[in-house]
Amino acid sequence: MHNPPHPGEILRAMYLAPLDLTVTAAAEGLGVTRKALSELVNGHTDISRDMAIRLAKAFPNTDIRFWLDLQVQYDTWQAEQRSTAITVKPFVPPSPAFNSSRD
Repeated sequence: MHNPPHPGEILRAMYLAPLDLTVTAAAEGLGVTRKALSELVNGHTDISRDMAIRLAKAFPNTDIRFWLDLQVQYDTWQAEQRSTAITVKPFVPPSPAFNSSRD
């Protein structure tokens, strides 16, 4: 697993595998296509809000926020890894003298 792991990796390792659920059986139970779930557990797609609802209903010891937080943590870590390649020009706040002259 990566740091942090993709939510699909967590789904596979901590929820599907212990129950011996195949992707096909889990997809059927979740009401999604096998392809959609396969893409998620293989890290090729993100957890949507609708999928988070489905997962929270299927695994009652979790909730929607749990699944969405996993996605946010993963996305944030990925963005941080790319942050050095992003260049921007910082905006400098105006001086106090500038603000008082506009009143």
